[in-house]
Amino acid sequence: MLVFIVRRLLWAVLLVWVITLITFVIFVALPSGTGGRQRALVTLTPDLQTQWNLEHRSLPSQYVHFVNRIAHGDLGRSLRQPLTVRQIVSSALPVTASLVIGGTLIWLLLAFPIGILSALHPRSPMDRGLMVVLLIGISAHPVWLSLVLSYLLGAKAHLFPLAGYCNFLYNPASPNQCGGPRYWAYHMILPWLTFAFLFAALYARMIRASLLESMGEDYVRTAYAKGASRARVLRRHVLRNALLPVVAMLGMDFALALGGAIFIETVYGLPGLGQVLYRALGSRDEPVILGIVIVVSLAVAIANLLADIAYCVLDPRVRLRTHSEARDASPALRRHTRAQPQVTESTP
Repeated sequence: MLVFIVRRLLWAVLLVWVITLITFVIFVALPSGTGGRQRALVTLTPDLQTQWNLEHRSLPSQYVHFVNRIAHGDLGRSLRQPLTVRQIVSSALPVTASLVIGGTLIWLLLAFPIGILSALHPRSPMDRGLMVVLLIGISAHPVWLSLVLSYLLGAKAHLFPLAGYCNFLYNPASPNQCGGPRYWAYHMILPWLTFAFLFAALYARMIRASLLESMGEDYVRTAYAKGASRARVLRRHVLRNALLPVVAMLGMDFALALGGAIFIETVYGLPGLGQVLYRALGSRDEPVILGIVIVVSLAVAIANLLADIAYCVLDPRVRLRTHSEARDASPALRRHTRAQPQVTESTP
């Protein structure tokens, strides 16, 4: 297991290096446009090379300076606001993190019961009805789904606020007097539900298929033959295998989840990274765009690393495969298993 984690850490470091290289090429190394409007814009507001004093450096020196600034959390200042990029991203990141983490927990809480019930009663009216409801959620656009939930549960039923955000911690000195865990969760319920509906159907179908496949295996029939109850078989043998594709998909869907968060934050007026990125794209605020791209890319890399480690913990076969690869790669074993020259007998 330790060998596997070290390998994944090395891959994560390599991925981070690739991310910094790509962002450097796109935002710094490529020359600015030569059109009249773009030239006038550059004249009024300095680009990244001018702000970071990179104009008279070579490309390798620029890249080293660029990585050094990122490593120290210094991404420059916004071209449109009297704030640093670090301040802008730090204030918006908790909002997006609360949306993504809370929505992920809700979609898992929806997907697992629905997937288990559907697998225990396949092709039943309950199975088809649950799948139809969730497929409507995954087929709908986030903006449409946000507007429908906001209209039905907010404007008509008056159960939840239509928009706005409350801080998790109450700060009396803040101009926004809305704060505290209760009001924070109250304002986030509709965004969480919208976010959860986008992925709950996909994960419920995946859990259903994994459970149906696992329940037909020999070890499950052996457990039933030994007298184990259905609940014990599901808890001890089947659910652990059903978690494997879920963990693998969570790491890959993290980037898609952040993309859906942009639309949800826009509809519900959440001051998260999606809203900040939308405004920065409209005003061509390159330092803010660069900062959000780097933060989101690093978050996706960390999420994939955690998903790989969790997969290794849940599936012992990964550890066994890692040990066998390490054993096969040893020089002594390679010399021992090297193909010997074959001696053929000559026929008279």
